[in-house]
Amino acid sequence: MQIREIMSQGVEVVSHDALLKEAALKMKTLDVGLMPVCDGSKLQGILTDRDITIRATAEGHDPLKTKVSEIMSKDVAYCFEDQDIDEAMKIMEARQIRRLPILNREKRLVGIVSLGDIALHAPKKEAGETLKEISEPRTAPR
Repeated sequence: MQIREIMSQGVEVVSHDALLKEAALKMKTLDVGLMPVCDGSKLQGILTDRDITIRATAEGHDPLKTKVSEIMSKDVAYCFEDQDIDEAMKIMEARQIRRLPILNREKRLVGIVSLGDIALHAPKKEAGETLKEISEPRTAPR
């Protein structure tokens, strides 16, 4: 099964030059924990609720003055829409991420695959293994 068959389409994005407060309000309104950061449909990074908490709030950045580009994650894992869902699961396991941007072959954002999408559409054994790997604590204790 290809990723395009299970991905969420019509993903809302935020601009890299938006203020952090704008992005946070958009995330709140949409009830999402991740916003792709795009220039048009070209993916530039990802902003997560964790980025806002750890990189901005904990470090004292002013959300009324700080741009998304200063806080966003720039090393973004992604898959192409024509790849098999097994590829997405491997990347999600390796990077321990719950949501994965999906690009077309022109590297334009076309969707997002979440762990929930995988759970609904992948064989139960593989979905369970992916969840286990994503949930494994990293090296540092919490």
